[in-house]
Amino acid sequence: MKVFHNTTPRIFLASWVSVNNTELNNTKQNQLQSPSKPQCDILYPLRQWVDNVEVSDRQLAHRLCKAIPSQCPFERDVKLFGKTLFHIPPMCKLNPLYEEVVGLRFRAMCYLADKCGEDVSQYC
Repeated sequence: MKVFHNTTPRIFLASWVSVNNTELNNTKQNQLQSPSKPQCDILYPLRQWVDNVEVSDRQLAHRLCKAIPSQCPFERDVKLFGKTLFHIPPMCKLNPLYEEVVGLRFRAMCYLADKCGEDVSQYC
């Protein structure tokens, strides 16, 4: 009687994760149907211009911080006799350049705080 000894170790891995093929196919189809970026962005040059504005002047930074509000001025709770009737959501999110404008305000505040050493708490 011959006894064979295997010198290579065997590794058994247990898996507790179940992957369903239909879930994978659905996520792939959703990614193909709804791309993250629109194919034709008309505002792309304007977005790039706002993103590339360098804040290197104290007066410009102050003007930007004063002109761009820190919170949406349109968001409101409409109340009657102490009861909230309805909530008006922030309309700033509908602005297609919202992220770029907020980024510009942030760069202006950082310039004032870091380079000029000013207190920017008045703009918060």
